[in-house]
Amino acid sequence: MRLIFKIVPERLWRPAEEAGVFTGSPVDIADGFIHFSTADQVRETASRHFAGERELLLVAVDPARLGGSLRWEPSRDADLFPHLYGPLPLHAVKWAAPLPLGPDGRHQFPIEAP
Repeated sequence: MRLIFKIVPERLWRPAEEAGVFTGSPVDIADGFIHFSTADQVRETASRHFAGERELLLVAVDPARLGGSLRWEPSRDADLFPHLYGPLPLHAVKWAAPLPLGPDGRHQFPIEAP
């Protein structure tokens, strides 16, 4: 199983856990879809869009559980990125782990992550 990943501020994720569904971050809502990254893309996503941010979570999702709402579309450098057109049901989430900053100022990915 190849997982896809979402970087989420913890303050946005905790209410989703209670609701059983994540409807997206402000950027996701503005763009009309929830942004995800593949294992090969997620570290660059962290450095480009979340540099220096604390209290983040890395959420691993099984794309097979998202159905036809998941689309692969060109984005950064013409790479195909997974975009979810609809809410993220938490039954598709495999795990969520802290994404802390290390001493070098870069995010330290959990051992299970790419």
